[in-house]
Amino acid sequence: MTAPVHRPREGTPDTQHGMRRRNLSRVLHAVAAEGPLSRAAVAQHIGLTRAAVSTLVDELIRAGLLEELGPQRPGGVGRPGSALAVSGRGPAGLGAEVGVDHLAVCAVDLSGTVRARAERRVSNRGRAPGPVLRELAALVRDVSTRAEAEGLRPAGLAVAVPGLVARDTHTVVRAPNLDWHDTDVAALLPVDMPLTVDNEANFGALAELWLAAEAPADFLHVSAEIGIGAALVVDGQLLRGTRGFAGELGHVPVRPEGPACPCGGRGCLEQYAGEEAVLRAAGVEPGPDRVSLLAERAAAGDAATRRALRGAGAALGIALTGAVNLLDPRAVVLGGALARLAPWLLPALERELTRRTATPADGVVVSGLASHGPLLGAAHSVVRGVLDDPLGAV
Repeated sequence: MTAPVHRPREGTPDTQHGMRRRNLSRVLHAVAAEGPLSRAAVAQHIGLTRAAVSTLVDELIRAGLLEELGPQRPGGVGRPGSALAVSGRGPAGLGAEVGVDHLAVCAVDLSGTVRARAERRVSNRGRAPGPVLRELAALVRDVSTRAEAEGLRPAGLAVAVPGLVARDTHTVVRAPNLDWHDTDVAALLPVDMPLTVDNEANFGALAELWLAAEAPADFLHVSAEIGIGAALVVDGQLLRGTRGFAGELGHVPVRPEGPACPCGGRGCLEQYAGEEAVLRAAGVEPGPDRVSLLAERAAAGDAATRRALRGAGAALGIALTGAVNLLDPRAVVLGGALARLAPWLLPALERELTRRTATPADGVVVSGLASHGPLLGAAHSVVRGVLDDPLGAV
């Protein structure tokens, strides 16, 4: 005989505790997104009584997550409400990015404001993970120190990497452009705080979802630096795949018998539309700020550069055809270096999509975050964790 399953009755302490945690989160999310707000305005936003919201607000103020700014409408009819805002001296999210040619770290407060940032231009291709992650840790300590000087305390660190990260782990299974394999970032990164590691394209897509003014709930986000990555957002949620490897657009074959790729395949999209491939085709030597140089040459009418960008756009369109036909996203969003080069990439890209897709997406949108998306997405993922579970952050 099967034993009966115990379910707590409505109103038991467990249920009340869970409801309280959810309502604290709802209040904090409302003020973070719409603030400054009065208690009455918060109650209207989330559908709770004024008395219930006041109790929740008082708890969040004691925890240092909300602060009162004073009367919202001094001199108005009746008693003015006190305006509430998320605290500028509380938990902060740290985001970090390991790029092929740079390291970066930033601190974001609960309002989404970047309060400290550090970056170092350094070639990481072929370097052992240990030294790279020790340098990253030094930047993390620098940004943490500056954030703490402003009364912030890091609630966690999220690291964006250009490679496959096993789902719910800290392990970079493969990062072809870094030549990293089965790298446990947590074991090599000397930091003492909660840690998350994810693919840079995933964080770029989340940044677009959370920070873009009118981001759709369903879109395919494509970004490029040295490599090309993609991430799919469905109904406001990131689609990760069974192992966490969804979105490897850069290693979709465009021409199966094409040039060899560091991933072990041939004719991958990165060999035609990756940054280094475009530089080669344009006759531009690799160097600092090369994307700006490509944009300048294209704007000046340089024939070789424009031809290279047309070729890259066509290759992107071919690779995206399968994804659009299979997944039916509402929009395709271009981020990273692609955003800077969009004026010269888009005509060929859209032409291929139109030719090859039965039901094309509503449009190709250029991200306003450009190359900052992965770093901001990483930092904001920590902030979202605080907003989702204020008690856990405290």
